Amino acid sequence: MPEAMAHYDDAAVDALSARDLAAAVPDPIVILDARGTVRYANEAAVAAFGRIPQGTVLAHRFRTPDMQRLLAALLKEGRAGAIDYGERVPIERAFRISAMPVGAGGGLFMVHFKDQSETRRIDRMRADFIANASHELRTPLASISGFIETLRGPARNDAKARDSFLEIMQAQTARMARLIDDLLTLSRIEMKPHLPSRDRVDLGETVAGVVDSLGHLAAEYGVAVAFERPAAPVLVSGNRDELIQVFVNLLENACKYGQSGGRVDIAIAPAEAGPVPEVAVTFRDWGPGIAEEHIPRITERFYRIDPETSRVKNGTGLGLAIVKHILTRHDGRLVVRSKPGEGASFIVYLPAA
Repeated sequence: MPEAMAHYDDAAVDALSARDLAAAVPDPIVILDARGTVRYANEAAVAAFGRIPQGTVLAHRFRTPDMQRLLAALLKEGRAGAIDYGERVPIERAFRISAMPVGAGGGLFMVHFKDQSETRRIDRMRADFIANASHELRTPLASISGFIETLRGPARNDAKARDSFLEIMQAQTARMARLIDDLLTLSRIEMKPHLPSRDRVDLGETVAGVVDSLGHLAAEYGVAVAFERPAAPVLVSGNRDELIQVFVNLLENACKYGQSGGRVDIAIAPAEAGPVPEVAVTFRDWGPGIAEEHIPRITERFYRIDPETSRVKNGTGLGLAIVKHILTRHDGRLVVRSKPGEGASFIVYLPAA
């Protein structure tokens, strides 16, 4: 029986056509004849490139020089090869294209498109992240290095200059330490995008604790924080420490960048009816507000509306990126509403427990 079954399986495999195999592959595949015309394009190829009728000369559809050379070597010499191919319209995409004969002397050839758009996007993000992080660290390091050189030279015996320089150097090292802490936090969060276990967290108690802990910061910026804790517990599922970090970042931002408004209002309330019951925690400042074109980007890593103001206020450019990633872990979201001159509202939506 096993031998008969093995013989049957071999026969079934031998009976498979190039069309059958191409149809089963999730990547775009096009089968060509010896003239380079399309004999079959699988569903993935149609989804990626639109309808490719039988008889189409593939070299006329993809006209880059690299593609022309790949197809020429394949059809004239039967030589397999691979190239990188990119398109910018209708959207930017990147593919690794492999071309090879099908079978031995069958006169058919396969062109396989491996979509690498997401991989390339992640690589660009990683490169941008490293470049931005390096720049953010290099700036204070250069400043500290300059002060050290001055203290060892012209200001060696100038007590007033020494005290001033040391104060600036301390502030710069504190900024670097905070940047490194934020980088490590963001890295840790991104490595575990979802929370497997959740505690029941009382938002009223949590936000009240954050308001108390940042009272000194609000006083330093001359901002009054108004928050009325709900009479009954408002429960959500999640990690209490991470949610504290969300609210700390949002309250810090409201105090620093909404300072001119003189106050920050915090409210906890049920969200408007939706498919899933949610709780909304709103941080409302009365500062200069945010122009509409900046709102979609403010949760990007290192994105700053005003880089100079952010550095003066010891911002790292990572706070809202951390908020976004923590909320994603909690199946929550952040909504920002603002108009220039009318302040800004940062609203955290979390599923109710």
